[in-house]
Amino acid sequence: VSAAHLQLAAFALGTVGWILCTVSMGTVEWRVWHVDNTTVISSGVAWVGIWKVCFISYLHVSPGYKEQFCHKFSGYDSSIPHEIYAAQGLLLIAMCTGLLGLTATVFGLRNVYMGITHKTLITRFFLVGGFFYILASLCVLIPVSWNFYSVTHNQSIAFPPSYYMPASPAAQEAGAAIPIGIVAVILLLLSGTFSLSYRY
Repeated sequence: VSAAHLQLAAFALGTVGWILCTVSMGTVEWRVWHVDNTTVISSGVAWVGIWKVCFISYLHVSPGYKEQFCHKFSGYDSSIPHEIYAAQGLLLIAMCTGLLGLTATVFGLRNVYMGITHKTLITRFFLVGGFFYILASLCVLIPVSWNFYSVTHNQSIAFPPSYYMPASPAAQEAGAAIPIGIVAVILLLLSGTFSLSYRY
C-alpha cells in the first residue's frame, strides 16, 4: 500500500484535471472580443466559445433590462475557423480518455488497497491510466494553445450576418476557459507521470 501513495495523488489530481477540462469545454469565454459598434452588442463585449458566440444586448428589451443573445455554431458554417471545430473534437476526446484514465486508476488502487497481489494486473492498470491521462492532457493542450495563438495575433472570424458579430474585433483577449484549460493540462500531466511511476 505504501508504494501507491503517488498513484492515489494521481487519482486526486486527475479527477480535478478532468473536471476542469469539462468546465473549460462548457465555458463560452474562450475569446473575449471588444467591439466598437454597440448598436446590437450593447456592452461592447462579445464572448466567442467553441460551441457558440454570446453577447449582451439591450436591443428590443425594456430599459434597465439586458438579455444575453447566443448563437450556436453549426457544422455547416464554413466561416468558423478550424481551431474551433478542432477544439470541439479534441476536448470531447479528452473527456473520454480522462474518464478512462480515472477508471483504470480506480481499479489499480482497488487491487492495491484490497491486498490483491497480482503484480502484472496492478502495474497494467496504472500504466493504462497514466497513458490515458497524458493523452487527455495533450488533447486539451492543442486547442488551448491554438486558440491562445489566435487571440494573441488578433485573428478575425468572418461570422455570417445572422450572428450579428463584426468580422474582426477592435481588440481581443483570452477568456477564462484558456487558463482553466492550462491548469487542466498541468494536473492531467502530473497524474499521468505519477501513474506511470508505479513500482510494485
